[in-house]
Amino acid sequence: MPIKETRNKFKNGKLSKPDFIKAMYQNHHSCLFDYSEFLKETNISSIEIVDDEVIMTSRDKGVKIICPREDFRVAPVEALNFLDYEPVDSNMMMRLISSDANIIDIGANMGWYAINFAKTFPLSKIIAFEPIPKTYSFLKKNIALNKVSNITACQFGLSNEKKSLTFYLYPEGSGNASAENLSERNDAELVQCQVEVLDDFVNSNHLKIDFIKCDVEGAELFAFLGAKKTIVRDKPIIFTEMLRKWAAKFNYHPNEIIKFFSSLGYQCFYANNQFLKEFFVMTDETTETNFFFLHSEKHKLLIYQLLK
Repeated sequence: MPIKETRNKFKNGKLSKPDFIKAMYQNHHSCLFDYSEFLKETNISSIEIVDDEVIMTSRDKGVKIICPREDFRVAPVEALNFLDYEPVDSNMMMRLISSDANIIDIGANMGWYAINFAKTFPLSKIIAFEPIPKTYSFLKKNIALNKVSNITACQFGLSNEKKSLTFYLYPEGSGNASAENLSERNDAELVQCQVEVLDDFVNSNHLKIDFIKCDVEGAELFAFLGAKKTIVRDKPIIFTEMLRKWAAKFNYHPNEIIKFFSSLGYQCFYANNQFLKEFFVMTDETTETNFFFLHSEKHKLLIYQLLK
């Protein structure tokens, strides 16, 4: 029973005062103490309840994220469920990024990774791209909440051409928003968003890129095709999601991404505890979903140090 309903029952005389006090505690307030015990096992150090907002703070970096009520896949909630959020990949990224790096976050969502980067590397510059208006508004709020000044947020996505796309949005999973209806649901919200080309953005802003994080729910290949000149010139380290089922919605296979980077002199890896393990071909038996691409020559020393 919702907490307001319990209170209304008391106001309407359907619950006595003693029964109301007991019901409010047993059915609602007692869970606060359950969380105080549960949090100790997770990378969430606190949950702050304020007017119309729930704010979760990470234990390791002190990253604060405002959590939308309906979104049960947002990073801090995932950290509650699974004790942390992608810790192996996150730790590897922090080892690979230099202290003053220029970082591109493609598909920034509500800012979990961008803000982690900003707090870990205060001398770095992060440009975070998020096309969905509602999600972008949370990204801006979270940047302000964390008082980080080294993130620039852009309200558009990245692809291989400049255009307007229809995105499919599921309220309970903003991170699954995509230019294809991935789950083939009839209740997806359709949102028109702009996508740009990273090469054009980099050229117009006179940028040099050191690290790219890309998670765009199946459209990763197109984001990289639009960044080819930048990748060839700057040879940034790449972290990206590659999923067969999402790529299939866009009529390609993740192996095309591997071939694309291989043609540019890159090797593919995935994080295996504190090391990198080289990866060559994705098959139906592949379980890994997040991958790193390092340039064979530019990152030779890193590969030597981290290869298992």
